[in-house]
Amino acid sequence: MTAAVFRHSSPRRAPRLAFAGALAASIVLTGCDTGWLGERSAPPLPGKRISVLSREKQIEPEISGPVAKVVLPPPEANEDWPQAGGYSNHAMQHMVAEGELQEAWSVNAGSGSSKRRRLLGQPVVAEGKVFTVDAASQVSAFNAETGKRLWGTDTIPSDNSNVYTSGGIAYDEGRVFVATGFAQVVALDAASGRILWRQTVSGPMRGAPTVRGGRVFAVTVDNQTHTLAAEDGTVLWTHSGITEATGLLAGNSPAVDGNMVLVPYSSGELFALRVDTGVPIWQDSLVTIRRTEIIGALMDIRGRPAIDRGRVYAISNGDMLVCLDQKTGRRLWEKEIGGVESPWVAGDYLFLLTNNNEAVAVEAKTGRIVWVTQMQSWEDPKDKDGRIMWSGPVLVSDRLILGSSDGKLVSLSPYTGDMLGWERAPDGVSIAPVVANGTLYFLTDEADLVAYR
Repeated sequence: MTAAVFRHSSPRRAPRLAFAGALAASIVLTGCDTGWLGERSAPPLPGKRISVLSREKQIEPEISGPVAKVVLPPPEANEDWPQAGGYSNHAMQHMVAEGELQEAWSVNAGSGSSKRRRLLGQPVVAEGKVFTVDAASQVSAFNAETGKRLWGTDTIPSDNSNVYTSGGIAYDEGRVFVATGFAQVVALDAASGRILWRQTVSGPMRGAPTVRGGRVFAVTVDNQTHTLAAEDGTVLWTHSGITEATGLLAGNSPAVDGNMVLVPYSSGELFALRVDTGVPIWQDSLVTIRRTEIIGALMDIRGRPAIDRGRVYAISNGDMLVCLDQKTGRRLWEKEIGGVESPWVAGDYLFLLTNNNEAVAVEAKTGRIVWVTQMQSWEDPKDKDGRIMWSGPVLVSDRLILGSSDGKLVSLSPYTGDMLGWERAPDGVSIAPVVANGTLYFLTDEADLVAYR
């Protein structure tokens, strides 16, 4: 097994990132330089030590001993990450980013999150370029090798001066498709950034579109799915779910596999529709009645559902994790576990983050919990001040990568859940990283795009 090690080439941050070795679960954030291996280049500085891991577990492993041994498929290289979640089925398995890696480049990609708008869209990688959409709806393209900015396009119409939060972007066949907060899907030429067409839809979008087979699938905040022709934006069909008055400030992306598009709505509804006609095949509702908190009462499915080998995996904010038969929609198993991050499928296992900031490994076939690692939930755990939110996970060369809203990048073992190390990010990381050509790309809350190679 080859360890993946990060080293900084930039003089502004000296700590090393390493995806090898093991640290005790009691590792703390200190004032000294601590890499992902836990090596120190100077004696500890005075100050308060705060554990990256919390100590309050809400769920427990259900199996132990030899049967709890996690076996993963070998890492595979991927040239592109063309849309949110990777490919259209959102099942990326086990990616490659190995060897001794360095921070190759860092560049600002536009406007970051603020009180008025949020940065929501994952970067996408294709044609040797990295494409981003910032919090002000500007789409940019960067050379994936050097980070050089190639072009930038403001997608907001010139006669509109309102503030919007765009959902995200997707790439397919030489085009970049943007789901916007001003109720338009916009197509751009990937080589030049020139706008090719616009199509108005029923409402703003907070999630990235999904593209497959010449069709663009986009979900609006009023729970309508609009399917457009990728060539010219012609509306092919629409589908409506239950309209919700409130929802999380984020969206979701449909999953597509074969002639099925799997559409999640903020109502907690999950629809399987025919790709060609939009006719429902089956539907489910990821809703429980146990949650009483206001935020928990929002049944939003914000994590992207995944389709893998005839099974569907989905999680809702309303404490419901399910595995469904892809053809019939029959529930194969369910757990009262809630989350807003996308579950990651790899072989016979599912990795996810819960609403209680637990990183969890689940047997994909049975739903049994294999291990649980409680991540830090507060910047000040004693006073429970400064809530921390985590993003991810992403499985890369035998390491699960997570980012946090307070600016930490953490590596966990997918086999045990043990913490392997951590590294400071330039800013908070609320969007899970993407992987392409052995390179990890992080987009921080301040819209800094950072590449490790």
